[in-house]
Amino acid sequence: MSDRRVPGVRRSLIAEDADRELAQAYLAARDEAAFRALYRRHAPALWRMALRFSRGAEEEARDVMQETWIRAADRLGTFRWESSLRTWLISIALNCSRERIRRAGRETPVEDVEAAARVAAEAGDPAPGPSAVEPIDLARAIDALPDGYRRVLVLHDLEGYTHDEIGRLLGVEPGTSKSQLHRARASVRARLASAEGGAR
Repeated sequence: MSDRRVPGVRRSLIAEDADRELAQAYLAARDEAAFRALYRRHAPALWRMALRFSRGAEEEARDVMQETWIRAADRLGTFRWESSLRTWLISIALNCSRERIRRAGRETPVEDVEAAARVAAEAGDPAPGPSAVEPIDLARAIDALPDGYRRVLVLHDLEGYTHDEIGRLLGVEPGTSKSQLHRARASVRARLASAEGGAR
């Protein structure tokens, strides 16, 4: 099928071509304007990811962003264009975030989310309807997830990546991504149900 008949595919190809041209301009002559253009194109999506991976801690998210762009500038010449530039940038942000979490020694125990998932499964509670969920409650429920589960949930449900893509980004099997997403959703449902029950 021609990409002219699939507007989303065509837009994606045009965006990738623009990224490649800007990257080549930067690499050829260290064109700062080209690099700033790349930054403007991708910074909003990276900021959302960095903020979510940092559990809403803006200072930490800024540090992740800064380190991501420093590494991107250093390594852009080695990027092989086998994925989109945005996916590559997000993989760098993920690595920066993971390194900060390891250095701080504050990975959330997986047992916490598995216990919450069991509570949700035993209660048989569906997720509250959209009108019952306050955005702040949902953000807190996502932030409370263990880092690995939160990454999968954000990448899949908020950013639209497939399990195969997530597997490549995180270095896990697609099946692991699926099971982590299932547990993450169950934990979020349990926390939202608990918050809703407590508000009554």
